Amino acid sequence: MTDTTGTTGTPNKKHRKRPVCAVALMGCAALALAACGSTKDTAAGAGGGGGDGGTGKVGVVLPLLTSPFWQSYNDYVPKMAKSEGVDALKTVNSNSDPSQQITDINNQLNQGVQGLVVAPLDSAAIGAGLDQAERKGVPVVAVDVAPDKGKVAMVVRANNVSYGKKACAYLGDHVKSGKVVQIMGDLASVNGRERSKAFRDCVKAEYPKLKVLEIPAKWESDTAASKLDTLLNANPDIKGIYMQAGGVYLAPTLQTLKSKGLLKKTGSDGHITIVSNDGIPQEYAAIRKGQIDATVSQPADTYAKYGMYYVKAAMQGKKFEPGPTDHGSKIVKLPSGTLEDQLPAPLVTKKNVDDPELWGNTVK
Repeated sequence: MTDTTGTTGTPNKKHRKRPVCAVALMGCAALALAACGSTKDTAAGAGGGGGDGGTGKVGVVLPLLTSPFWQSYNDYVPKMAKSEGVDALKTVNSNSDPSQQITDINNQLNQGVQGLVVAPLDSAAIGAGLDQAERKGVPVVAVDVAPDKGKVAMVVRANNVSYGKKACAYLGDHVKSGKVVQIMGDLASVNGRERSKAFRDCVKAEYPKLKVLEIPAKWESDTAASKLDTLLNANPDIKGIYMQAGGVYLAPTLQTLKSKGLLKKTGSDGHITIVSNDGIPQEYAAIRKGQIDATVSQPADTYAKYGMYYVKAAMQGKKFEPGPTDHGSKIVKLPSGTLEDQLPAPLVTKKNVDDPELWGNTVK
């Protein structure tokens, strides 16, 4: 159930913007590059987990492979590892089980990896695996989800608060009043928490005529379908839906709406406005068909690319500072003190769904 890509692994041009440091800064040389969060070599270190110029084995742990998004990420990993000069082992799939993910991390460490790229399932539970890696001196880069505790060299992620706000703004601009639903992810994940709170807070502040109904679905398609069916029975007048993960929720949501005669084409009477997250090809197809209205493109390609970049840098002992990067993103410091590279995640609608630079349009 793995997608194949029709790309060479080259990141989108949209992710290649150069950093813009303040003009007032004088002597913007190596120090300024670090201050601007540049991903160029800013601080070489004699230490680091690699000990061999960053060419040691790297383990890659996936959260699941039942979502087209993670299937695409999985396909990008070996290509981006090659382009970044990283010797990555075959990916390991934790099958949506946080306990299994800790076991997978320990197994990778026992194989002698010198770096790890992990997409955490549970922001708190992952701390046990991160502690094991730290004890062995193995640097870890977290992709997609930031841990609540535990040491990581960098979090590679998009701004999930922005996801919720973009979905809120789109629904608020197209649904003037009435009930809207947000199908939430796992609230044990910081992603689920941030998207949910951002959407909820935005609606309350900016679109008070909307009433938010919520479905906690734990990134589970069956749970989403069952709860949406029940909710629609009690609330047949739903006007909008925000799906926090199209890779998991798209198919069951469309099927549920279709079974109830509520899947109306965009622009027709009774159409339920739908905004999603992920940017997978299936969402783009649904936008073109008028089944859904928009999605936020989560960058599977650059998640893989910069996961590999930062784990190699960590193995070489390189350090980074908060600020804009040379690939159109921004490194921020989280409350825990961990650094996070927040990659661009554009809103995709019918107007730009055919943009060839969107990663979802490079996947067959």
